[in-house]
Amino acid sequence: MLLVIVAAGTWYYLSHRGAGTGATLLVYFTKLDGKTLGDLSVSLRPPQAGESAAEHLHNTVLYAAVQAVAGPPDDVQAVRFPPGTRVLGVSVDGSTATVDLSKEVERQAGGSFGENGEFKGLVYTVTGVPGISAVQVTIEGEKLQTLPGGHLELDQPLQRSDW
Repeated sequence: MLLVIVAAGTWYYLSHRGAGTGATLLVYFTKLDGKTLGDLSVSLRPPQAGESAAEHLHNTVLYAAVQAVAGPPDDVQAVRFPPGTRVLGVSVDGSTATVDLSKEVERQAGGSFGENGEFKGLVYTVTGVPGISAVQVTIEGEKLQTLPGGHLELDQPLQRSDW
């Protein structure tokens, strides 16, 4: 009987301890209808020894932004950022995350449809990080009124309620 209890206890411990905190992040993308969001779940690493809460938040926001710009796997039909678009950096000020993108984002060929789709996924993903409610987008370190197409205003932080 003791052997059964020890074996059951060992099984329970090993099957429930996991490699980390078990925390996940939903990465959102806009489907080709331009309205519907899809999502995929990615694992988040737990805070590292010596990493402050602010550093962990920064790193989580950076990871979220990179995942959103990368988008879903190639076999998933989704509105995507233009090829070559990169996250150059992020910062966090209160509940607003600033995501700095490379200039390739300006080459969105899909007009307002494409711009809305790509930024909707980015905003939903980054605001999925606890403590973040808005995303300010900059391009190569500069705050722009809009992208060259003039379809989406970028001069103020974006929130989920903007869609």
